[in-house]
Amino acid sequence: MRHLKKNRKFHRKKGQRTALFKNLANNLILKGKIETTEEKAKTIKSRVEKLITVAKKQNLAALRILISRLSKKMAEKLYYETALRYKERKGGYLRIIKSGKRRKNDGAKMAIIEFV
Repeated sequence: MRHLKKNRKFHRKKGQRTALFKNLANNLILKGKIETTEEKAKTIKSRVEKLITVAKKQNLAALRILISRLSKKMAEKLYYETALRYKERKGGYLRIIKSGKRRKNDGAKMAIIEFV
């Protein structure tokens, strides 16, 4: 039974999964908008929103947490630019738009995730 097990594994081991999420988060912060599968978009949304909330604290500990979870360049961009943009916003920094099309090779549903 899968009671209280809400995380998705994406048929990957733990190290591969963390690398996938780190790369998706880096690309989302760098470009502001990416197209990926719906499941990956739903998973990455909660992770990046939590990172933005940490970045909004604007202290040294928050910056170090971001550097540990993202690349240094993306952590600094999130800390110095993106977090200041959402200073007054309480939450809901990202939006998922279901594109309605499916990926050709495996038929996975695609979605666009972007900053509000």
